[in-house]
Amino acid sequence: MRLLLLLSIPVLVHGLENGLARTPPMGWMSWERFRCNTDCQTYPQDCISERLFKEMADMMVKEGYSDAGYEYIIIDDCWLDHKRGDDGKLKPDPTRFPSGIGALSKYIHDQGLKFGIYEDYGNFTCGGYPGVLGHMQTDANTFAEWEVDYVKLDGCYSDPSTMIQGYPQFGSYLNASGRPMVYSCSWPAYMINNHPNYSAIAEHCNLWRNFDDIADSWDSVLSIIDFYTKNEDGFVEVAGPGKWNDPDMLIIGNFGLSLGQSEAQMGMWCLMAAPLIMSNDLRHMRPEFKAILQNKEAIKINQDPLGIQAKQVYKQNDIEIFARPIMPSYQGKYSMAIGVLNRWAEGTPIRVQVSLKSLGLTNVGGYTAKDVFSGVPLGTFSPEDTITLDVNPTSIRFIRLDILSGIRYSTQERWRWNAENRAWMATLEDSLPDQPGNGQKGVCVTKPGLTGWLN
Repeated sequence: MRLLLLLSIPVLVHGLENGLARTPPMGWMSWERFRCNTDCQTYPQDCISERLFKEMADMMVKEGYSDAGYEYIIIDDCWLDHKRGDDGKLKPDPTRFPSGIGALSKYIHDQGLKFGIYEDYGNFTCGGYPGVLGHMQTDANTFAEWEVDYVKLDGCYSDPSTMIQGYPQFGSYLNASGRPMVYSCSWPAYMINNHPNYSAIAEHCNLWRNFDDIADSWDSVLSIIDFYTKNEDGFVEVAGPGKWNDPDMLIIGNFGLSLGQSEAQMGMWCLMAAPLIMSNDLRHMRPEFKAILQNKEAIKINQDPLGIQAKQVYKQNDIEIFARPIMPSYQGKYSMAIGVLNRWAEGTPIRVQVSLKSLGLTNVGGYTAKDVFSGVPLGTFSPEDTITLDVNPTSIRFIRLDILSGIRYSTQERWRWNAENRAWMATLEDSLPDQPGNGQKGVCVTKPGLTGWLN
């Protein structure tokens, strides 16, 4: 049973205004892979200890993750001692973190990385260690003293009805500390089905967990994708530079996902403009999974400066198509990243044909297409063309369509097209159906023994 502690917290707080996380944060976090393992005698290499985080920092640099853009090493739960110090400050477990958090922070910074830490908006963390309630200003200042760059604030052992005051209050203390710290909130994850106030959340947090913790399984990945697709509380619309929806950690390279499923998670997280926070063992990564995590084209889409989160534009049976406008642009039109997700598990690829016009791609100069994970160019396409993709079971085809500036019509026709397209692009998102595929043509799906244009 979750303990509840009711506090009277001032309502009037200032917004976060820290200027951070202009693109989704990238890094590594301990929770999904290493959980709350505090038994360093039995598991010396895998327990939550300063050794683990130093080794992960070393691997981030040595194995090229930092060069690919991953920069945060983040401690999750179970780093704390069970009691605060005599001065009321947080302190780490002295056996597992003998050098102290400040020294660990310095070690990580010396590798050219940034340092993140976990706490909880409650009287206890989820693992039963001291929470921030009653000590918010002290804890924010302590994190600043330790030169923390990223704070994850969970929500166990708290009253969700106070979060609309409490999370902004702690954010204001972080802001007032003088230390720039990315603020990751778990606020809406504790209010599922209770309509979280996403406008307030986006005002006070750099990123926020919306849904259940990810588990090391394909079913878990799909459940998160489904939650984001429904977008019942309109959280997609409030995300953007400095404020991101967080579908939880990347589990690529662990035990539960195949190669194709790993590409699907990476592709979907990049399309959703999600934080790319790995939780795996960087010391024991197979090269094919490492290649997915370090794929430059995928990361470029994730880090696109527009910060627009993908929407589902088609769904029928086992095939779902997601589209995200990206840079570069030309005369008011954008390039686009698309993901064709195949949920079918019957062992045979499905052929999908997609007309560019059905995706809202109307630039008369056309587009060049590239497969993100293979790097293979797929050719040049006009808005009237159809792109054909074979999608493996429980996998994705992740495609980048870059807009071209070439002109195929006369000057008079070109200006007429530009005027029409500028007006149409301005209402592109509004014109997409709420339930894609309902009356929408332009996608042909071919399964063995079955071919048809789906509506």
